[in-house]
Amino acid sequence: MEKTIYIRMRNRVLAKPEEIIYLDDIAQIIAPETIITMLKKLKVHQISIHDRNIVIIDVMKVIKLISTLIENADVQTIGPAQTIVEVILKKKQMSLPFFILIWFLLFFGSAMAIMNFHDDVSMRSVQEKLYKIITGVEDSKPWIFQIPYSVGLGLGMILFFNHVFQKRINEEPSPLEVEMFNYQMDLDNYVIIHENKESMKRTNDD
Repeated sequence: MEKTIYIRMRNRVLAKPEEIIYLDDIAQIIAPETIITMLKKLKVHQISIHDRNIVIIDVMKVIKLISTLIENADVQTIGPAQTIVEVILKKKQMSLPFFILIWFLLFFGSAMAIMNFHDDVSMRSVQEKLYKIITGVEDSKPWIFQIPYSVGLGLGMILFFNHVFQKRINEEPSPLEVEMFNYQMDLDNYVIIHENKESMKRTNDD
């Protein structure tokens, strides 16, 4: 009797070095109760030192393993065709002097970028003209505009990035998070194409 098995591969799975990857780790499975436990414990891959930090598991490999294990299995796949297994290696902790150096570079770099932008668009001159138009008095330091503008600039950055330190203001993703997500998707597609041996094939020149 034909057994219908539904497989949905996960996009990304985190694994430890030397860990055994089972089918239940990389896919969602819907199958008859008589075989579901056996499928979940199906060994798909053994992480080794040769895998480095990225392993691509193709759905065709999964179908082949299931067909070897269960005769007359009708495997229906849904969703992505590959799963990226990322091997989590031990990372060195960042030293405090290095962290402080990076923090200073980012702080002063962003400050210089903001100041150069304001100088390019003559922000001070614009504020002086606005002050003169409203009050009729010339002032080289219109604090009534500059102080609220500086405070508003900081609040605007907080609203833009949707974070106050590590606390999120609301559930809506920030533009930076969206860009990071798009970058991760492009990176995953690149890895799938270049790391998956089954995605490319060179034919003979004959």
